[in-house]
Amino acid sequence: MDFHVVAPDPEAAAAARARQETLTKPPGALGRLEELSIWVAACQGTCPPRQFQRARVVVFAGDHGVARSGVSAFPPEVTAQMVANIAAGGAAINVLAELAGASVRVVDISVDSEPHTEQIGAHKVRRSSGDISVEDAMSNDEVLAALAAGRAIADEEVDAGADLLIAGDMGIGNTTAATVLIAALTGTEPVAVVGRGTGIDDAGWMRKTAAVRDALYRTHSARFNPTRLLQLGGGADLAAMAGFLTQAAMRRTPVLLDGVVVTAAALAAERIAPGARAWWRAGHRSTEPAHAVALAQLDLEPIVEMRMRLGEGSGAAVALPVLRAAIATLADMATFATANISGRAEDT
Repeated sequence: MDFHVVAPDPEAAAAARARQETLTKPPGALGRLEELSIWVAACQGTCPPRQFQRARVVVFAGDHGVARSGVSAFPPEVTAQMVANIAAGGAAINVLAELAGASVRVVDISVDSEPHTEQIGAHKVRRSSGDISVEDAMSNDEVLAALAAGRAIADEEVDAGADLLIAGDMGIGNTTAATVLIAALTGTEPVAVVGRGTGIDDAGWMRKTAAVRDALYRTHSARFNPTRLLQLGGGADLAAMAGFLTQAAMRRTPVLLDGVVVTAAALAAERIAPGARAWWRAGHRSTEPAHAVALAQLDLEPIVEMRMRLGEGSGAAVALPVLRAAIATLADMATFATANISGRAEDT
């Protein structure tokens, strides 16, 4: 499938940049808030930008066979339990999203159980992805189905009025798959990108590093083919996230990226649909070393850095109020003219 991603509106960006110069403050005094406000204006195609009315978090849930190798501090059944927790409103992402003025949806792409509800499982591709250290994550038909599921979910959200999207993740073992994708797509050695995930000890870290090394060996021939790489060394949930991120860009809808898992999917999405990254901003940088590598590859600077490593979309949710502040300052501040304040003295 060919993707033609249209860049955010350069004229709206220019208008926003010019408006920043007229506001009652020294030029550049609001730092990155100014950059972010210009980006939102460009994404919306208007200046001043509008405050987000329907920010939406979509948490992609899926299990990973590699979790059976002891790469996580938690057992695989926690994935299904956390899907139920998110659906009930009891997870960190529910609390943080509500505070930031966003709503939450959880989707079961590949949880190793029957769907929690029919609606949550409407786009389910399979039960668990394969153990990528020894087998493919899924079949070719399944990776195409997962990409299509992600695109369909993005369409559903945008058609329902979402004006900002956040992708989140939930799945025991998913940081292992994400690390494989990032290492393969950036040419980085496993020891430089493997982190502690859910808080594994040294023995768990060694098992995780070995699993990543074995998966990279298996998938070496696919490192320049992102769809094939998702099939062999990723997971159905990661493929769905990649489809979601590409379609958000196609639908001209801004996205706040979350942690290492979502950013791994973003790396693949940018290879599938070049230019999509112009529609994304990094909500945060987690403690996972692979996350920093992926953000550098995408040339994205995090909005916040709070030493978080939860996933779920939580870091992006924490960043959302900052993005809202950026919009508010550009849209609602007085100008020197309207406030009858003298501007900067001319250089003499």
